[in-house]
Amino acid sequence: MDQPDGGVLSHAAFCYRGQPEYTAAIAAFIQAGLAAGEPALVAVPGVKARVIRDRLDDGPGEVVFTDMTELGRNPARIIPEVRGFADKHPGQRVRFVGESVWPGRSAAEICEAARHEALINLAFAHTPITILCPYGASGLAGSVLVGARRTHQEPAASGATGQTWRDNLPPECDRPLDPPPAGAEVFPYDTDLASVRRLVASHARRTRLTGDRTIDLVLAVNEIAANTISHTTGSGVLQIWHTPEEIVCQLHDQGEITDPLAGRVRHGPDDRGHGLWLVNQVCDLVELRTGPAGTTVRMHMRQAG
Repeated sequence: MDQPDGGVLSHAAFCYRGQPEYTAAIAAFIQAGLAAGEPALVAVPGVKARVIRDRLDDGPGEVVFTDMTELGRNPARIIPEVRGFADKHPGQRVRFVGESVWPGRSAAEICEAARHEALINLAFAHTPITILCPYGASGLAGSVLVGARRTHQEPAASGATGQTWRDNLPPECDRPLDPPPAGAEVFPYDTDLASVRRLVASHARRTRLTGDRTIDLVLAVNEIAANTISHTTGSGVLQIWHTPEEIVCQLHDQGEITDPLAGRVRHGPDDRGHGLWLVNQVCDLVELRTGPAGTTVRMHMRQAG
């Protein structure tokens, strides 16, 4: 990858076939950055980090590894982690390796990963950072690779803005969410958040969620419902359903969120964006769709295996 100048974002996809090609290319990318004095954050699934680490030379420079299956379980967590790393190195170009899609991810997770990739072009448009995103060509559907080509144009999405970042998003990842199943419980709410919390806790007790995870889910739903009360003039609707793998809570209201990076920027506890940021931190997956017709937030929590 060519070295960008100044504060220009470089955001490239790397489609690989096989472990040797993967390891060699990523190690070379990291080494090139270290040679230029650029620290690196590497977020890849599971044991891949150890294989890459073993390939690196023992030289000076900072390389931080993290497991993407934890960090990127909900892809909305990735941008704040990368932002935090960049902010620790002011005035310095940094590198990031982020493999946010791997075989076995659900269709909803893949769509949220694609939205994350498109939003990178907005979040880091004026940040001196070089980003490489690996995609396993032999293990992923062709549609995923086509989507990666859309979200990784160079220069990064032609300078994405709050109005244009969607231009590079695969269309299937920006459609309204599929309706909840027919058996979902429907609960309209207005100012009685205690009833909302009790209902979510009651559903959680019927699943295999642990106590701490139940508390997290109740907190997350309460935060979104509180946003309805604080930032819209109407009421909202909560829907809850279970699958063998997870419990899902969806809230819809008539408000519109105008900031595409809402929930992906760390805020203080008294700031308006803090609630959605907190929801992204505690839930396993968050799907958000917003527009003139209102806002839908769908929160997933996996049940214990």
